[in-house]
This record gives sequence, structure tokens and C-alpha cells, in this order.
Amino acid sequence: MTPDTARDQRLHDVACIAVPLEASSGCPARMLIAQWALESEWGAQPVGHANYFGIKYDPKRHNRFTVKTTEEWLTESQIAAWNVQHPASPARKTGKVVGDTFNVLLDDRFADYATLADACVDYTWLITHGAPYQAAWRAYQQTRDADALMAAVAKVYATAPSYALLLGEIAGQANVTLALSRAQAAWNS
Repeated sequence: MTPDTARDQRLHDVACIAVPLEASSGCPARMLIAQWALESEWGAQPVGHANYFGIKYDPKRHNRFTVKTTEEWLTESQIAAWNVQHPASPARKTGKVVGDTFNVLLDDRFADYATLADACVDYTWLITHGAPYQAAWRAYQQTRDADALMAAVAKVYATAPSYALLLGEIAGQANVTLALSRAQAAWNS
């Protein structure tokens, strides 16, 4: 399989999961795919075991985790709070600064999943029921504006300054639209 063919297969696989999840939960399939692509390099680099969304470990919802170094953009007060909560593993500044945020490296815990489908189900639950996303989800229930939902979720989901822009660009790509169209046709038949 060539690299493009392998990536297309991974995209097809996640689209075939995302379409029925959208039907059952309302969580937009193209948003799920965009975050999957952005967080895992189109499914090629999950965090830990089958964590294609970079979902942080929550002991109330997950029973396994992997510790990985992650890159974040944090303010001085956020760095100080992290360092108080994690004295054995403090934030390490890289020297990059955007506005009042510093690029840092953190050793954090990420949920592990048995399968891609399990990760997709948990991502969908997080967006539709997770406390940080409740206001964005309620607004989406009223407007059905997936772009506004992605922008609102991106502000909370990631600390990278350009995350929302990248998410929207990926969601609008022709290959994503084609994969969703094919998955929808297969699911309908």
C-alpha cells in the first residue's frame, strides 16, 4: 500500500465510523474526522494505544492511560498552576512565544482505547456531554452551525493558536467530503 493509499484507507475507516455516530449523537462527522486527522496525523500517529484524538486521561471515564510528552501553549499563570499540580514533571518552555502564551512541553496522561471505534465513541461523548463543551454543544443544537461548533470546541480542546483554523481547513477538504459521501452511501445501503 502506498502512503496515500494507506491514508485514504484510514480516512475511509474513520468516515465509516463517524457517519453512524453522527446519526445517533448529532456530533458532526466532518468535525470528528477533522480532529482525528489533526490530532493523529490522519490516523498514522495515535497517542498511546488507539487514542486518535489526543484525549486526556480521566480516571472517572478511562481505565488505561499512556504518559506522553505534549506541546501546549500556556500563559504564565497556567504554567505555574501546572507546576504546582505536577511538581515531579514541570512544564518546560521551548522559547517560542505568541502574545502572552508560551510554548511548553508537558508530560501528560492520555487515555488508551481498545480500538479506533472506541476512541470515536468517546470523542463523540466528550463533545456532546463533556462539561468543557456544553455551551458550544447547546448552541449547536439551536443553530446546527458545524463551523461555529468547531470554532468553539477548538478554543477549549487545544491550546495551539492556529488550531481552529486548521480544524476548519481539514473539515472542508475535498477528500473528507468524498470519504463522508462514500461512507454515507455505504451506511444507507
